[in-house]
Amino acid sequence: MWRKVCAGMLSAALLTGAAGTVFAAEANDDVVSLVTQPGQPLVTTTAKTTAAAPVKETAAKAEAPAKVELADRLVINLAARSIAAIRDNQKVALYPIGPGKVSTPTPTGYYKVIDKEVNPTWTDPGSATSIPSGPDNPLGYRWIGIGGNYGIHGTNHPDSVGHYVSNGCIRMHEEDVEKIYDMVEVGTPVDITYNRVVVEKTPDDQIAYYIYPDGYGWQNVTAADVNKWLAGYGVADFVTDADVEQKIQASDGNPTYVAKVYPLYVNGQKLKGKAVVQDDITYLPAVDLAEAAKVSLGWKPDEKVLVSSYGQAVGYKKKDTLYCNADDAATLYHLDGGLNAGKFELKTAKKQEVVPVVENGKSVESGAAKTDAEVYAEATKETAKDVKDAKAAVKDAKAAAKEVKAEAKAK
Repeated sequence: MWRKVCAGMLSAALLTGAAGTVFAAEANDDVVSLVTQPGQPLVTTTAKTTAAAPVKETAAKAEAPAKVELADRLVINLAARSIAAIRDNQKVALYPIGPGKVSTPTPTGYYKVIDKEVNPTWTDPGSATSIPSGPDNPLGYRWIGIGGNYGIHGTNHPDSVGHYVSNGCIRMHEEDVEKIYDMVEVGTPVDITYNRVVVEKTPDDQIAYYIYPDGYGWQNVTAADVNKWLAGYGVADFVTDADVEQKIQASDGNPTYVAKVYPLYVNGQKLKGKAVVQDDITYLPAVDLAEAAKVSLGWKPDEKVLVSSYGQAVGYKKKDTLYCNADDAATLYHLDGGLNAGKFELKTAKKQEVVPVVENGKSVESGAAKTDAEVYAEATKETAKDVKDAKAAVKDAKAAAKEVKAEAKAK
């Protein structure tokens, strides 16, 4: 009965033009994978405005749906006006919704499916008149009860989906709610959240963030809040506060792509910092690498140069963290490697093998080979001896010539 009241009050509001505050529906549903965290919000999709009311034949066909895999739970983000079906910690379906209007907001919390009904009958709470399933029924052709007075259902006003218009229930396009209906059973958890900031990792490892409008006026968002979300994904250093502030001002729900991120390993050990790819440069946390590779590291702030016990290379200071280019890992740390199966793996470079040295036709025993400095010194010494000998020869030649000249003059 309560589901009939819930939908009935909304239907009356729509008919009298008192549907409450309306916000523009957002576009974009580029993200298809879900990174699950406690209270993790989801992303909205474009609201549909032209769908026609379903017909009885559609409902009849849906009564015996093809077998589909069940969702582990449903997650609703009221700020994004979206509902997602989650299976194995992955988002397998995402649809727009029409949640409660500002005066009758949909409450957040943790619920579960308590009942399901195909072709529900709606009873007008004012006149007690019942309306059977059909195009005039405000519940549409599916009802999913989630506790109390609330439920997820279809609608005979598809243009209301994507806006804050209901009396607290979750309205969906008929074709969408029928799919969700087949993916849940009694007992399926339903989480309802209100998260204006959404950060997700896309299938190609790109980190994107979204900021939604504050439809209910429940959540003030600051740049510090957004940075905390981004820090959890390893990219807070790669956005400026000015850019984040602009994003908050817009609050348009559109994605901002920051960078690609990969877990970072050195000699099999996972580091706290990550490999971040932005604008075709792979940034690695310089201090983390130095500690893992047991290499001394210094920083020349005026020259923006990192100096290690092996060499030096350009450094990048992003907020309070120093990074190096992955191309310079060998120079600074004697580490080699790269991206491998979704991980950025580095290993200490192997020492060059000792090649037997042969001198004067005899093999030099291990440890007896001359160093480069010794070879250079000997070469320099030999060159000096040759020069000395040449000078002596010239001197002798000049002396002989002088004697010959003297003898000729005496004659």
